[in-house]
Amino acid sequence: MLVAATLAAYQPAWHGGLIWDDDQHVTPPGLRSLHGLGRIWTQLGATQQYYPLVHTVFWVEHRLWGDGTWGCHWVNMLLHAFSALLLVRVLRRLNVPGAWLAGFLFALHPVEVESVAWISELKNTMSGVFYLGAALAYLGFDRGRGRWNYGLALGLFALGLMCKTVIASLPGALLVVFWRERGKLSWKRDALPLVPFFMAGAGAGLLTAWVERRFIGAEGAEFELSVMERILIAGRAAWFYLGKLAWPSRLSFVYPRWEVSGGEWWQYLFPAGVLALAGVLAWRRWRGPLAGLLFFLGTLFPALGFLNVYPFRYSFVADHFQYLASLGPLTVAAAGISGALGLYRERKPYVEAVLCAGLLGVLGTLTWRQCGMYADAETLWKTTLRLNPDSWLAHTDLGAIFLKRGKLDDAMLHYKFALQINPRYQEAYNGLGAVLLQKGQVDEAIAQFQKALQVNPDDAEAQFNLGAALAQKGRLDDAIAQYQKALQTNPGDARGHLNLALTLLEKGRTSEVAPHFQKALELGPEKPQILNSVAWTLATCSEASLRNGGKAVQLAQRANDLDGGRNPATLRTLAAAFAEAGRFGDAMSTAQKAMELARTAGQQDLAAWLDIELNRYKQGLPLHP
Repeated sequence: MLVAATLAAYQPAWHGGLIWDDDQHVTPPGLRSLHGLGRIWTQLGATQQYYPLVHTVFWVEHRLWGDGTWGCHWVNMLLHAFSALLLVRVLRRLNVPGAWLAGFLFALHPVEVESVAWISELKNTMSGVFYLGAALAYLGFDRGRGRWNYGLALGLFALGLMCKTVIASLPGALLVVFWRERGKLSWKRDALPLVPFFMAGAGAGLLTAWVERRFIGAEGAEFELSVMERILIAGRAAWFYLGKLAWPSRLSFVYPRWEVSGGEWWQYLFPAGVLALAGVLAWRRWRGPLAGLLFFLGTLFPALGFLNVYPFRYSFVADHFQYLASLGPLTVAAAGISGALGLYRERKPYVEAVLCAGLLGVLGTLTWRQCGMYADAETLWKTTLRLNPDSWLAHTDLGAIFLKRGKLDDAMLHYKFALQINPRYQEAYNGLGAVLLQKGQVDEAIAQFQKALQVNPDDAEAQFNLGAALAQKGRLDDAIAQYQKALQTNPGDARGHLNLALTLLEKGRTSEVAPHFQKALELGPEKPQILNSVAWTLATCSEASLRNGGKAVQLAQRANDLDGGRNPATLRTLAAAFAEAGRFGDAMSTAQKAMELARTAGQQDLAAWLDIELNRYKQGLPLHP
């Protein structure tokens, strides 16, 4: 029943598309090979965060169903339901009343939708299974002190850390559980066996914190907060999360970022209120509720503001931050409801069933509605702006969506809105510059890219874009310098190596071209645009030392396979490659197919070029001058 209810509540997410950073998680083209799988495990920075087990699952998922998203959603939903079942087992092992109700509350609460309906948050759903599985195994060890249970718990914990290091809080949570059960803690019995867990969690946490700063960008002006400001953020965030659990209204993908000020007296009420609540629970000796609060705060600690995490640039809170932490308050609530309804259990047994079913029905309906905003990226950001009109992140990402679709005026409008709200957001300057570049306003585009670099001189994307704009202006030396800067900042950028190679070729520095082509192919072995550009150069370049018909055919065929054989531009390259290799029959048939596809797609200019090229192939002539 629990699994069925979970799947039904999440029905709108069954076929949801990619949102925000999903394309960086669902195995980008450069990581889809066996070599890419090796990089996932061995190369920091190959993936957005170093969670190799999660990215291995994404790698396997892509092998199973390609670019389809339905399978990713079903994996997330089933993992979430399984975590709810594990929660029931853990609570029954601890003799906590209302265990099944707690499992249903966790499975159906709309606060969890962000973690389940967002494909990237496989990090949460997968780590949750390992977290609760390790907890269940360790409770078995605590009862019988068996080595098998201890080894299983430690192994599951290690696997969970490779999914998301937020589960490093597990040993602390277990100590809270033992204190609730026994009223005191023993060093030898309770704490000493958990030392390896603490050490593994601390090591993984330090690595994650470094990766957040080094590769993701969790540093800069937005993170320059004093200790007192971080305490104020933590107190307010704790109440925010409890409030959303109690009254899950206006749940948003991006919440407004608070203005934190030590000079505002009322902001001190939040951390003071947390301390007061803990004090009252301790004074009344309510170990169960106090344990729930300690579990909640301890599990939330990495996201309370004391550590830098990248989303703090946009907001200090996010629903997915409390995925595991919510288990504490939800368990306390379930135990309280179960105790209160126990008064009717013998006299009116139907009362408990009716009231619990009503509560779960409401939560399931809210979850079903909440899933709707995750249908696709455009729906997500438009819904976010309705709930949070000042979200410059939402404006910027909507701008990127419209830019990709060629709706340049709409894209420009959203980028400008973003910059009005946050004039220091370099991504919006980058996007606005890209719009202007497509509009042919190259000088204005250069100015926007330079503004982005004023905000962040090490922004590789802005350096790359500025190089492209300078190349369009014919300022090749300046463009080469910018591409080189971009590659110093981000040496793993295949596009950077490709554009640098093409610009060096245009400048006549042919001896420097081949290494950058090779690097681009190594970094983007499954990127059709990279393969197509290199193949075109090898087939049509005027420099004889660079022409290689056989290699051009190999690359163009690979690009054509990745494009599904229906892209006229890629087929044009393949035809040119065949001609350079002397295979003029293949060149003619391929060019003919490309010309028909171009005409069908309304690409008349491309069709006209293909007609000219087809006549050359009929004469037995390749395309190079």
